[in-house]
Amino acid sequence: MTNINPYDQGLDKNAANFVALSPISYLERAARVYPDRTALIYGEQRQNWAQTYERCRRLASALAARGIGRGDTVAVMLPNVPAMFEAHFGVPMTGAVLNTLNTRLDAEAIAFMLQHGEAKVVLTDREFSGVMVKALAMCGTHRPYVIEVEDLSAPPGYDLGEISYEAFLAQGDPDYAWSLPADEWDAIALNYTSGTTGNPKGVVTHHRGAYLNAASNVISWQLPHHATYLWTLPMFHCNGWCFPWTMALIAGASVFLRKVDPTLIFELIREHQITHLSGAPIVYSLLINTPDSLRAGITHKIHGQIAGAAPPAAVIEGCERVGIELIHVYGLTEVYGPAAVCAKQAHWAGLSIEERAQLNGRQGVAAPMQQAIAVLDPETMEPVPADGETMGEIFFRGNVVMKGYLKNSSATEEAFAGGWFHTGDLAVMYPDGYVKIRDRSKDVIISGGENISSIEVEDALHRHPAVMLAAVVAMPDARWGEVPCAFVELKPGTEASADEILEFCRQLLARFKVPKRVVFGALPKTSTGKIQKFVLRGQVQSASAIE
Repeated sequence: MTNINPYDQGLDKNAANFVALSPISYLERAARVYPDRTALIYGEQRQNWAQTYERCRRLASALAARGIGRGDTVAVMLPNVPAMFEAHFGVPMTGAVLNTLNTRLDAEAIAFMLQHGEAKVVLTDREFSGVMVKALAMCGTHRPYVIEVEDLSAPPGYDLGEISYEAFLAQGDPDYAWSLPADEWDAIALNYTSGTTGNPKGVVTHHRGAYLNAASNVISWQLPHHATYLWTLPMFHCNGWCFPWTMALIAGASVFLRKVDPTLIFELIREHQITHLSGAPIVYSLLINTPDSLRAGITHKIHGQIAGAAPPAAVIEGCERVGIELIHVYGLTEVYGPAAVCAKQAHWAGLSIEERAQLNGRQGVAAPMQQAIAVLDPETMEPVPADGETMGEIFFRGNVVMKGYLKNSSATEEAFAGGWFHTGDLAVMYPDGYVKIRDRSKDVIISGGENISSIEVEDALHRHPAVMLAAVVAMPDARWGEVPCAFVELKPGTEASADEILEFCRQLLARFKVPKRVVFGALPKTSTGKIQKFVLRGQVQSASAIE
């Protein structure tokens, strides 16, 4: 006799009890429930949720009229402006996939992404006309249809578009009958990783993951309804960590700026009573090292989310002192941005600022909508001891993990080997279950058989009062094989000698961890504020130490 599960009988999915999860639904709800609330602020421009919903539907309608639909790609080469926000809804309303291009890349890289992603349409801004005209020329007969987003505040440049963005929207239907994806596993976005060698990989994410991570942002950060969010984080970076969709979920106000400018940031904080912002450590370094006069008149608490690199304890301490309450999140493009959070515990409040900074500087635990984060031995795939000392690799598993890499099945299989996503980041697990990055696997410095964490050395350097930014890489050494080399960018108006920096490090580090050389100057950075260590490695010929 066959056992029949009664809970499988007559209880199937239907239109009444199941719909595909998609962050587009957040926009529809915001427009329906809070139509008159401010959604977008850009200079003198103000736009409520009803207007934003209408413009997104017009964009979707106009794209559909050009034959854009499921399986197609729409690229955008834009700074943080309203059109960039609208594209996060208008493009997926058609079933198409949004490809946000890194605006700091060269023409060759952009051309590769446009061709590899098979973009049929691209939205661009005159600021990037120089690189775009070259990239489009490289596309040959596969040149996408170009829409020019007008912006009077954009730097000088020239129009490339076949049509302007506003004229294109005017062609669309404000009542366009968009629909949710047939399958929540359908792709919503394509984001290319910024690889240092070879062509970048195209990370494909889905509606379900974007929906869940947008909600995860709200829960992990305890975001209130109608928060006012300052876009210091580039939206092209992993879809702004899913925050366009998050802001629709909470019906908050997005305040846009084209570039990170500390003077403008503090002006906007004062004018709009900014409550939240996100960014890499460099953003917060700039903010805490500005003159006190720029912060005059700001009395409310600002909530900051920090990611992109392990934040030095000195940055966390500095933010506390100027009234920015930081939460540290961790993730990669492959996990939609923040997939782990350093969830604060109540008893930490009674600790010293230095102790809190050390605890808050960890990458933490899995975000609410992520199934798991683990530190495993990459060879055996077994968990490392939770002793805060034994190094392993960070792995993720769950709904907030990419579909895979576009047209690259071998890389996808490698990334998911063993049933986990391999991050390539090396870390330890603490007894309380919190993860702490020790290094990127390629950044570990092995000196005389001893492993040196470049992040540990960088944290010591950041504690020097004259140091704005620091990066440490391996430098070949005839005796030790490799030794640490420190690249240091000083705060404006300060001075420090190499000897002074090294002596400072000796007070904080074991002797073998102290850099053997200090190089002063501006550090090369990516568009998202990460220091380009591969450039620094090239300068000191790091690779020759292991060749």
